[in-house]
Amino acid sequence: MLDTHARKYCQPWLSRLAQGFVPLGLRPNTMTLIALATGLGGAFALYQQLPVLALTLLWLSGLADVLDGTIARLTGESSPFGAFMDLIFDRVVEMCYILAIVIPAPEFAVPAVYLLCSIIFSFSIFLASGALIGKRSEKAFYYQAGLAERTETFLIFSGIMVFPEFTTLLLNLFTAMIVFTGGQRFYEVYCYFHT
Repeated sequence: MLDTHARKYCQPWLSRLAQGFVPLGLRPNTMTLIALATGLGGAFALYQQLPVLALTLLWLSGLADVLDGTIARLTGESSPFGAFMDLIFDRVVEMCYILAIVIPAPEFAVPAVYLLCSIIFSFSIFLASGALIGKRSEKAFYYQAGLAERTETFLIFSGIMVFPEFTTLLLNLFTAMIVFTGGQRFYEVYCYFHT
């Protein structure tokens, strides 16, 4: 939700920041790899019980994740493979953060499994709708907005790192948000094919 609605306010600032990277020869796919590496480093820091470092690396990963697409549009280097990498690497970072929460604290395993199931459900709808609906946006494929998007993911993970005593509550809240988002997207596809 925040990605969709806040983007128009943040994009001018992100474009200026991305323009600073273009003269350095930093390509979009390189920035995607930086986002992945930073995110994996953050997940490892969380596993090592270094929440401040994990939180910092999480948000730096998110910034790199946003800048890759902006750099691609500025340089005319958008590509289907770049969009593919971006989608997959985002999920890899999310999975690693979930594992970094659960492995040291198995008491969170059940809510974490529910969360992963909800991600599979919602992301399957997201990918299927992108494949079936011919609309295009500034992204490389049809992008369905929803209650739980990337920024909400980062906020939930941040909440878990800052307030670990609320981990179960936040995991369950996020699961509910993602299931609702999947329902939103399913209904949108239903309406698209039945109007």
